[in-house]
Amino acid sequence: MNQNDSRLMTQTRGRILGVSALALTFAAGLASPALAQQTPNVVVQEAPPQADRAVVNRIVVRGNERIDQTTVLSYLPIQPGDTIDPVTIDVAVRTLSRTGLFADVQLGLQANGDLIVEIAENPIINQVTFEGNKALAEKKLRDEVTIKPRGIYTRARVQEDVGKIVELYRLSGRISATVTPKLVQLDQNRVDVVFEIDEGPETGISAITFLGNQAFSDSDLAQVMVTKTSKWWRLFSSNDNYDPNRLDYDREQLRKFYTNRGYYDFRILSSVAELKPDNSAFGVTVTVDEGDRYNFGEIKVVTENDRLNADFLQLLLPIRKGDLYESDRIQAAVDTLTFAAGSAGYAFVEINPTYRADPETDTVNVTFNVREGQRVYIDRINVVGNTRTLDTVIRRELMVGEGDAFNRSLVERSRNNLRALGFFKDVKIEETRGSAPDRSVVNVTVEEQPTGELSVGAGFSSVDSFVLNLGITERNFRGRGQNVVARAEWGSLRQQIDFRFTEPKFLGRDVRAGFDLFHTRYDLSKYSSYDYRSTGGGVRVTYPLNGYASFSARYFLKDDEVIIPFGYCGGVGAGSSALCDQAGSYLNSSAGYTLVVNRLNDPVRPTRGWTASLRQDFAGIGGDVNYIRTEADASWYYGIRPNWVVSLQGQTGYVSGWNGDPIRINDRFFKGGNTFRGFETAGMGARDLTTTDALGGNFYAIGTVELTVPNLLPDEYGIKTSLFADVGTIGKLDDRYLVDPATGLRNPNIVDDLALRAAAGISIHWRSPMGPIRFDLSKVLSREDYDKTETFRFSTSTQF
Repeated sequence: MNQNDSRLMTQTRGRILGVSALALTFAAGLASPALAQQTPNVVVQEAPPQADRAVVNRIVVRGNERIDQTTVLSYLPIQPGDTIDPVTIDVAVRTLSRTGLFADVQLGLQANGDLIVEIAENPIINQVTFEGNKALAEKKLRDEVTIKPRGIYTRARVQEDVGKIVELYRLSGRISATVTPKLVQLDQNRVDVVFEIDEGPETGISAITFLGNQAFSDSDLAQVMVTKTSKWWRLFSSNDNYDPNRLDYDREQLRKFYTNRGYYDFRILSSVAELKPDNSAFGVTVTVDEGDRYNFGEIKVVTENDRLNADFLQLLLPIRKGDLYESDRIQAAVDTLTFAAGSAGYAFVEINPTYRADPETDTVNVTFNVREGQRVYIDRINVVGNTRTLDTVIRRELMVGEGDAFNRSLVERSRNNLRALGFFKDVKIEETRGSAPDRSVVNVTVEEQPTGELSVGAGFSSVDSFVLNLGITERNFRGRGQNVVARAEWGSLRQQIDFRFTEPKFLGRDVRAGFDLFHTRYDLSKYSSYDYRSTGGGVRVTYPLNGYASFSARYFLKDDEVIIPFGYCGGVGAGSSALCDQAGSYLNSSAGYTLVVNRLNDPVRPTRGWTASLRQDFAGIGGDVNYIRTEADASWYYGIRPNWVVSLQGQTGYVSGWNGDPIRINDRFFKGGNTFRGFETAGMGARDLTTTDALGGNFYAIGTVELTVPNLLPDEYGIKTSLFADVGTIGKLDDRYLVDPATGLRNPNIVDDLALRAAAGISIHWRSPMGPIRFDLSKVLSREDYDKTETFRFSTSTQF
């Protein structure tokens, strides 16, 4: 282009100059290209209206280095032969700018009809670095920012990432953190992006003050809040750092706390956080209006469909007139009505509770309005996040399928089924709109966690003394949900080798099947003068009866051997016949079943509900041993308040021989130690006073009440504390073992009293790096003189 050319150019940065600008450029013969993102100071004069439009002859792209010309033209909404005006050029500039590929866009039309597209490309990011970060790891910052190496640099994205980094620091308690982005220009239009970070001091919580509370103390309310005051021992917790989002959550927790205790009109008047002059910590002041304490008044259910009987639904409600008002019971009532309506064929009902408070009587009248919603069917189920576990393993745990009517109760039970597998750290099930108003898409998002474990270790406990173990466990073998366990353990009390395999969906059906192989030796000479060895195997199968109950059947064949010390059963001071008659090897062929009902609200850490089981084994299908063993247990959980959960547990068992056979010592019940705290292993029950050998019992009954209490330690420590009380009895040997064979009279050296035993104390469960450990500190409240007790015990725990 030379100065004598007559050229049409339209100058703009993000917007067009005006309708008359195109005509003006024709008249003036302007030649410089137009800027695309900034409006320069231009004096605009009116021009003849016939010059407002022009035809594009061809398009010329200039300034592109790495972006191909065809790519630029593909974004440009103008083609040769088009008639353009200022509005068209403005649209073209905005279209190219929105791609994010260009730092500058200029469009100009020459007098000969050539449209000049002058561009300046955005630079390419070479690397992203962080400077000054110490409190947060670089990986955490990289995961947060959106700009990446080999990506395209834009100022807007960098500023967005600055905000994300500042928010990340704010959530970690550093309110005064600042982030300054800097660019290092490189050749070939590349840049390094450097985030310079000034983390600032960590802002803690100096005090939490409550105003207006009378029914509950400051300490009671502080326990409800997640935010805690800064203390030296909260080294691994961030809850003592100031976080406005956490305070919003705490306000909701306080509201739930009060409304679940009758305070229907409770309000938080203000929640103020004031920074200390030295910027080191915040002081939080929460002002509340507790209001009066309310009871439930009239409770009604109103339905718009006669086929849903309102009177019957009202009888199912867990709320009665005169009960203390609790907001959680409203949700429980909604869940009850939803389940009842679903059982009647109405899976999609809308239940809207309305409230009418009467301040004069301090009552709240609640009406549950039940309306049948539109039936929605599942169009598709998407499974996301499983990188190892097969889709079929996840889908078979779902209680809904594609084409089924959507049912929230079944969806929640499906989520619990997946969590109970233990394969996933988190499970989310969400519903989105489908291809039609009556269709929905269910998205199942899982976050996998390690399921395999190779354990090689050594330990010491008050039970086993020194213990060595080697084990391989895989709970999700080949991603198919199969469970494989191979383990070897050697300790002073127990030595065992076992292999277990479980297929959760045998033959593609909802049946869990597996087999066990084992060899076990128990050296019980410390508690009773014999050594017990068992070698064998078995098969088992489990299938669900419904959503809450399951039935298991099993068959085991094993060779049991009881070894008595030489000279124990002969001469002066011989051992009792309750033990001596058991010496030798016996073949045990038994079949049994287990019935389990589980109505817990959470399969991992229950706070509501109950579970019960019944087990029976029948020995005598061939072999040398004949008995019927029956055991039953039940547990009930109730969360009183956050971190306070009370549980009641009861268990009992009875074994009796048939075909004239007595019960051998290895088939009797032994209680104490981990099964009855305060007593040694096999420390309670029938005993030979001459040899002090524990003889076990054919019957036992034990009850336990336990209260989990907060211990003021961070959750990261993995320590749970509970108060307990155990009460029970054990005994009832076969009559033949209570008689002296020499005289035929009752043997005074064999004691077998079904006396009541009781103990109370504190248990500490610790999920340590070496595995779960339990500490028990006990005080025996009731015992027999011949029982063996203990005050302190620490041991590995099978449950946490």
